[in-house]
Amino acid sequence: MAMPNQPRSMQTGPRAQRGAVLVVALIFLILLTILAISASGRSLLQERMAGGLHNAQQAEMSAQTALRGAEWKLWTSTTNVTAHLNCGTGIFTDCYVYDPANPIANVVDFRTKQGWVTAGSTEYKGYGGSVDYTGATTGDLAQNPRYIIEDLGVELPPGVSGGLHESGATGSSGTGTASSSRHIYRITARATGGSANTVRVMESTFAAKSN
Repeated sequence: MAMPNQPRSMQTGPRAQRGAVLVVALIFLILLTILAISASGRSLLQERMAGGLHNAQQAEMSAQTALRGAEWKLWTSTTNVTAHLNCGTGIFTDCYVYDPANPIANVVDFRTKQGWVTAGSTEYKGYGGSVDYTGATTGDLAQNPRYIIEDLGVELPPGVSGGLHESGATGSSGTGTASSSRHIYRITARATGGSANTVRVMESTFAAKSN
């Protein structure tokens, strides 16, 4: 006896299963696409973070180089003179006398402003002045580092009046003998990394002797 025909909705042949396989494949494809986009985003973020860290390290090392170079300039210069050196004379044309009552605008801007500031500063290009740190073989920096020097006054023991720097502020009381052969200098260096958007400012104080 022939079986009656089944209703069309109850047929389970290969043609009816093809639609379900296509839906499942599309779902898996969407999931794989989401995973790939997420992995790519994390990779780009890590690359940017590594680049930012590299720029920061470059800027810090560059500022340190300028500080040490300025200190060496002070030390070697003051050991080869027969008279006391003052800011604004001889090799110290890039030096400023510190006066808390009358701050110098260029110095304040160089020490405190954000971004790249050059007014009133000296470009550091190595001790001999011939090194370009923006070159690919010498540092690949966005800018050569720059520095300023401030003469904070004669080196004084704590509590001695008449000095300009923190160890002997004007108006303090006490007794002591000032050193006539050494001055305290504050050196401020500003440097960039490979990107001009990465700027580091560093300072040091240095006692340089003078004959």
